[in-house]
Amino acid sequence: MATQEPSPPSSMESNKPGFPKKILGNKLEDKHLCNCCHNILRRPFQAQCGHRFCSYCFNMTVSIMFFYCSNGPQKCSACIKEDIFEDPTSLLKQGCAFPDNAVRREVENLSAICIHENCTWKGSIKEYELSHEGKCDFMIIPCPSCKERIRFNEQERHNERECPERTLNCKYCKEPFHFKNIKAHDEICPKYPMICEGCAKKKIPREKYVDHIKFCSKFRTPCRFHVVGCDMSVEKEKIHDHERTYAYEHLNLLLHYIMGMKVSMEGLQPQGLEVAGHKLVELQHSLRELEARVSQLSTTSSGPPVQGAAAAASSSSSSSGPPGPPASAPLLPPPTLAPTLSVSTSFTPLPSSVGAALELQLHSEKTKVVELGRRCTELEVKSGTFENVVCVLNREVERFATTMEASNRQHKLDQDKIEALSNKVRQLERTVGLKDLTVAEMEGRLREMSATTFDGVFVWRISDFAKKRQDAIAGRAPAMFSPAFYTSKYGYKMCLRIYLNGDGTGRGSHLSLFFVVMRGLSDALLKWPFNQKVTLMLLDQSNREHIIDAFRPDVTSSSFQRPVSEMNIASGCPLFCPLSKLDAKNSYIRDDTIFIKAIVDLTGL
Repeated sequence: MATQEPSPPSSMESNKPGFPKKILGNKLEDKHLCNCCHNILRRPFQAQCGHRFCSYCFNMTVSIMFFYCSNGPQKCSACIKEDIFEDPTSLLKQGCAFPDNAVRREVENLSAICIHENCTWKGSIKEYELSHEGKCDFMIIPCPSCKERIRFNEQERHNERECPERTLNCKYCKEPFHFKNIKAHDEICPKYPMICEGCAKKKIPREKYVDHIKFCSKFRTPCRFHVVGCDMSVEKEKIHDHERTYAYEHLNLLLHYIMGMKVSMEGLQPQGLEVAGHKLVELQHSLRELEARVSQLSTTSSGPPVQGAAAAASSSSSSSGPPGPPASAPLLPPPTLAPTLSVSTSFTPLPSSVGAALELQLHSEKTKVVELGRRCTELEVKSGTFENVVCVLNREVERFATTMEASNRQHKLDQDKIEALSNKVRQLERTVGLKDLTVAEMEGRLREMSATTFDGVFVWRISDFAKKRQDAIAGRAPAMFSPAFYTSKYGYKMCLRIYLNGDGTGRGSHLSLFFVVMRGLSDALLKWPFNQKVTLMLLDQSNREHIIDAFRPDVTSSSFQRPVSEMNIASGCPLFCPLSKLDAKNSYIRDDTIFIKAIVDLTGL
């Protein structure tokens, strides 16, 4: 029996089957194929029988066999196919296979190409596994949300712009929602900006819109008399004007409404009192006719007794007796029956029953008449109440109209006062604005005077050097002017101009420094052209080695003639100081500040 070897280390295992055959750029050989998945071997294992499997395929085969098969270890399908099956060598079980590192190195060195369309990647299988597999920009993958198949390099764009199932955050309330529900969310978003239909104010959050229209004086609202028929809608601030203007129409509508209610209440009566009276008279006539008929029948019943039948009838009458009238019908007295009368015996119950029925019907009609009278009385009381209400409303409307007229007069006076005060405020604002401009101008002059010198020597302090240099490099502020200085109180007026990123031949490599002659108030008293020696210095803040450049003006240059504009063309040193000296650690820049010094020779002045 073969000795079982330990399982391969985890570094030799893989959770993927073999490489697809399409990645090979040269001829495919059978020894490079897995005998299970029939793809190119990935982390090849060699079984005892000599056949090779991917690490993943071998482990899956052995695991499935262990959990699901009850027939013992799995047989090598390649041995069976080649008819070289040998027990137990051809049995696949855990621990009886080893990593085939020689074949692995051979496979990893094979030339490979990417299998995805339009991808031009080429390299070895090892490089493919390490740096390209699963990372190809042209790989087709399903979107995890909408399941649409897209390229790997388009996944981010698809998720952000195209996927119908992508989740967005509302820019108003910051709540997440699906892109397909964007319109539905806009309909319920509490922060969604709305526009007031009255004052046209924009960007009102929906949750505050109801509160806004409650107090918005421009919002149109139905008239308070819309319940009685006024169909006009007016602005809130004009509702009082509307009610005062249409007071007559409102009262007319209110009157029609109340009258309609009265008619409706009258229409609820089942029948009029007059109809009930006529019916009552008819019933009384019918009752009198029946009473006369009963009297006639009683009169014709007096005669000689009849033997036999009369006795039987008398006996029957005395034993059972005719039915008496009900207690509630006293108007019909019970008929008197002769004991020997046999002819009238069959007619005596009829008049008593009919009389009782008529008496009951008459009583019912009297009750209805009383009920109708009571309802008419109630309607008359209600009608009187409504008339009183209308009178009260008329008085209230008149009082309200008087109050509104007084309020309008006072409102007009208040508006005139407000307009006058507004004009005064605008006038004061213009005055304050002019004063502010004057103060700003005076402050500028004061700063300029505080930095001005009158001895031809000027030291210019430039702070925030790093920021200003970046502005110069970016082109936002390539040049800077210094405050003006003078050779004497009534002498030449001058200033300096510096380019922190260089100018002309020094652009990008040197700091350029120039001298500028400016127009002064005393130019008419001075000698022209300007002919004084000028010395420019970048001061070493350790006082060791200053950077110095000096020049004497060219009297033929327009830069040194008497200025005809605010300042002449600058003249100086475009290659004043290499920027490399300022980039490294140096003593020219301290606390992000440099100092420029200019000295004008006053000899001969």
